[in-house]
Amino acid sequence: MAKPKKTPRPKAETPKGFRDYFGAEVTQRTEMLRAIAGVYHRYGFDAFESSGVETVEALGKFLPDVDRPNEGVFAWQEDAEGDKPSDWLALRYDLTAPLARVYAQHQNDLPKPYRRYAMGPVWRNEKPGLGRFRQFYQCDADTVGAPSVAADAEICAMLADCLEEVGIPRGDYVVRVNNRKVLNGVMEIAGVLDPKTPEAFARERGIVLRAIDKLDRLGLEGVRALLGEGRKDDSGDFTDGAGLSDTQADIIMGFMQAKGATGADTVAQLRALVQGSDVGAQGVDELETIADLLAAGGYGPDRIEIDPSIVRGLGYYTGPVFEAELTFEIFDEKGRKRQFGSVAGGGRYDDLVKRFTGQEVPATGVSIGVDRLLAALHAKGRMQVSEPGPVVVTVMDRDRMADYQAMVAELRGAGIRAEVYLGNPKNFGNQLKYADRRGSPAAVIEGGDEKAKGVVQIKDLILGAKIAESATLEEWKDRPSQFEVPRDQLITKVREILAQHDQAAGDAGP
Repeated sequence: MAKPKKTPRPKAETPKGFRDYFGAEVTQRTEMLRAIAGVYHRYGFDAFESSGVETVEALGKFLPDVDRPNEGVFAWQEDAEGDKPSDWLALRYDLTAPLARVYAQHQNDLPKPYRRYAMGPVWRNEKPGLGRFRQFYQCDADTVGAPSVAADAEICAMLADCLEEVGIPRGDYVVRVNNRKVLNGVMEIAGVLDPKTPEAFARERGIVLRAIDKLDRLGLEGVRALLGEGRKDDSGDFTDGAGLSDTQADIIMGFMQAKGATGADTVAQLRALVQGSDVGAQGVDELETIADLLAAGGYGPDRIEIDPSIVRGLGYYTGPVFEAELTFEIFDEKGRKRQFGSVAGGGRYDDLVKRFTGQEVPATGVSIGVDRLLAALHAKGRMQVSEPGPVVVTVMDRDRMADYQAMVAELRGAGIRAEVYLGNPKNFGNQLKYADRRGSPAAVIEGGDEKAKGVVQIKDLILGAKIAESATLEEWKDRPSQFEVPRDQLITKVREILAQHDQAAGDAGP
């Protein structure tokens, strides 16, 4: 009789394009979300949380570089129920498309305009790469129901405030603003957009948008190639171009290089480029108004500037678009200097809710890429790689666990992060090794002798040398930076040790 085959063990590995987050990473992200939420709240936005799953129909097809209906999203089809066709469901690819559905569904119960912020993970079924994951956190704020570009200007100002709130100083970032209407006007002049038949030349416009959006990566020469016949990358892969003539490409390239020495210069050049296009002229007027409103609020070109090269890749933008770029240099994996790049973006999307209601509902918003922003702070040395662990109360007598639990409860009650060692207490060296691996600032010991004398031993583990696994209790006690204090002074001494380390960390900060 043949032996039954053993069920193979599953591989303990993270799926491709995903990653796990531990300790300090999770804590730092939580703190960053709290800081950003504080700015959003200060601006009058209300918190909101939507489902992580939407129907594919409700999400719509707005991701760039996708040709098949469900490409770019993680989607699945529900089981059919009788004659009723089953729905296709998908994990949300951003927080904006779900907002359109929510507003259309609950608009009678929401204030107008509706100002909300939302934070959470999104998923994109795209090719992963260095620093590019299929699951990542976004932190959004949107105003729905406000047609004035004053709403767009407010979003830009709020974005600048958020960056400074989390530790990016002025001079290390810039918020760049453009307008899709200006680009549409340029395309109209170039002959790839006919206002009377907007569906015409859709393929060419899509390639143009994606090409401009890749300017920072491909450079002017690479973008020019994509406007024409196409481009072959370093790996030999060929990407089809828009097939524009040299004259058409010249118009598009002129738009991308229209940034002047001042905002007024840029506006003047854009106005000349779109002469003859009503939608283009409207877009230039809106950019000028946004710049004036921001200047009145103290947000000058050192923080927010007009930049025609910003187009944003998502297909639902209809007006002003903006992107926050970090301007400081970092070193890549090959030791080359490069700028960190974009960490946030957004824009106006007046047609997104219309998909549900049939009526145009003006809307604008911004999305901050939390993971990229955290990575930027780490690259700049403005974020600790690790965080202090808990104070560890060691166990010298397992029959006195109640005493140790009372001690740790007292520490926690005083607002101090603490835990009792819950492993095998037989080897004291293992307890100290555990505390060291946890990054504990201090360890507390109360053996039988200490209990009888009414004292506790407190070891400053940060100042003390790393304790070897074979260290004995006597060796541990003989080390400097160990203190014997009366039991009732436990909290006072631990706070003193923690305060000294907090001060030292502050003095050593950037």
